Amino acid sequence: MNKQIRKLAAALLVLYVVLFVQLNVLQVGKKEALDSHPLNNRQTIRDFNRPRGPIITADGTVVARSVPAQGGDQFKYQREYPTGDLFSNVSGYYTYSFGSTQLEKTKNDILMGDTAAQTVGGVFGGSDNSGSVLLTMRADVQQVAADALGTREGSVVVQDPNTGAILAMVSYPRFDANLVATHDTQAAEDALNFYNNYPGKPLLANAYQENYMPGSSFKIITTGIAFENGVISMDRTWPSASEWVPPQTSDPIQNYGGKSCGGTMAEVFYRSCNIPFAQMAVELGPERMTAGTDAWGIDQKLPIDLPGAVASNFKYANGELIDFENNMPLLAIGGFGQANDKMVPLHMCMVASTVAAGGRMMSPYVVDATLAHNGTVLERTNPEVWKSPITPATAATLNGLMVGVVNNGTGRPMQLANGVQAAAKTGTAQLNATGEPQRSHAWIVGFAPAEAPRYSISVVLKGTNDEISAGTGGKLAGPIAKQVLDYLFASEA
Repeated sequence: MNKQIRKLAAALLVLYVVLFVQLNVLQVGKKEALDSHPLNNRQTIRDFNRPRGPIITADGTVVARSVPAQGGDQFKYQREYPTGDLFSNVSGYYTYSFGSTQLEKTKNDILMGDTAAQTVGGVFGGSDNSGSVLLTMRADVQQVAADALGTREGSVVVQDPNTGAILAMVSYPRFDANLVATHDTQAAEDALNFYNNYPGKPLLANAYQENYMPGSSFKIITTGIAFENGVISMDRTWPSASEWVPPQTSDPIQNYGGKSCGGTMAEVFYRSCNIPFAQMAVELGPERMTAGTDAWGIDQKLPIDLPGAVASNFKYANGELIDFENNMPLLAIGGFGQANDKMVPLHMCMVASTVAAGGRMMSPYVVDATLAHNGTVLERTNPEVWKSPITPATAATLNGLMVGVVNNGTGRPMQLANGVQAAAKTGTAQLNATGEPQRSHAWIVGFAPAEAPRYSISVVLKGTNDEISAGTGGKLAGPIAKQVLDYLFASEA
């Protein structure tokens, strides 16, 4: 009898150990997989019955918050976006049925109060451990940029060139996160289907998740590479010409509108002649030109603290490396921002910022700090240099050339109020082949004040209609940049 009892006890002990191990595997080892399993909604239900912290702009505007759900709702809290579509591409949405995006996703643990600092030992006290996210972005500047852009498809980005902090980043079209965050699953699905089928990809933050042909705004980069490699100097002059035939082809390159163009380095830059910049690219050759674009961060995903960033493009076509050695005309055309060149609007703002900051390209960011429920700082973003593509001397030279664009050339529409000196480069990216109806993107990038830059900006308008396609970057994008920069300096007064 005792022997049988001992066997039974041993068997029960083994079963207990197996059960203990299995529970630990489920609760610890497989917790993350189980929590994220599509059939497991218990965690989601718990989260929607807990407080969730706000996302707040630098000037104190709440762009995302949780409020008590109204009568009949299955949950205690409803996520709300008081500024509507103005910040939805940055905040993202937080939903029961369709997950979360943007900061609502990447900062979920902070907002829910689930980080170790917010939960261990009840460090910050109280039953509400939710945290908040403080942006570098200003609601007033975001609104001015949105108003200036209007309903024209495009993007505006404003940045502090010295830190990389983003003050405004807005696109049109955009979406209203409130329509997606509703607890009515069918209504949320209908909203997503509507936005997914709407022209212009409003669910994407086009300012950093799309890239576009830059046109002559790219000449900042080509000029910087040429100066760094000693291919040009300020003493260089180019003969006036209306066309030039690059190596390996009989098809000539022309200036914008087929005009004759030439002169000193300063003149060809502010007049935005195409031929000199095509010649610079050819003189640099494939190895030095592509090494130079690498130094500017092209063909590399932008290091912003938001998900889904894309890369600008110079050396790829249809996902394959371009053999520029055997395609010198393509290299030449790329030198003035056409052909396969594609730039992210945020990246072009960073290009302007690099010149403004003496050659340092700072990593862009929208999150200034994350805070605990009682306001204690959990994390603060420290500005970091991402690239240093040009020397301070080259940056100073480009600064002067860009001042010339505003004072004497295609950037005159960006002449600012009250004598504030701006520096800029325009771009009109021609999308159509010869003989086809004109389609072009209109660009301007720049910074101010030129002598001690505090703000940099990029504006792109997509050539989706005749008005934009028939205009130029200076005439169409320039007034938008002026409106935003004039506001910034007036707000300081």
